Amino acid sequence: MTEYERSRTMPAQPEHVFDQAANVGQLDTWLPGELHVESAGLPAVTVHEDRTDEDTSALLRSRPEQMRLEWGTRDQGSYAGWLQVAGIGSGASEVTVHLSFFDEGHDPGEQAVSEALDGSLRRLEEQVRLRVDNAAG
Repeated sequence: MTEYERSRTMPAQPEHVFDQAANVGQLDTWLPGELHVESAGLPAVTVHEDRTDEDTSALLRSRPEQMRLEWGTRDQGSYAGWLQVAGIGSGASEVTVHLSFFDEGHDPGEQAVSEALDGSLRRLEEQVRLRVDNAAG
């Protein structure tokens, strides 16, 4: 099993960050560009990966009371992950994403995962900023 984790501080209330991250209709705005999530009725989702051109049955659970998202493959159990939002005071939040690959064949490698996590957290922060700025304006 291989695990990866990244965190990023965002200048927004944790509720705003979590609401943006957990919005299933807008996951494509911050997930890696090669991943596309379609919901057929939560928690069931289908994840399409452009790299392999495959659809994977997965689960996505939102736990708003904990400000946590959890996901993983449904049938083959090859990966799982979670996103946790925590308030750190002064209107800021810390977002942590953790990925676990149980099947080495599904792990794209440390460099690819690190770049994907960093890029996803950066895009999530951009989406949160847009939402907060639009709400304030």
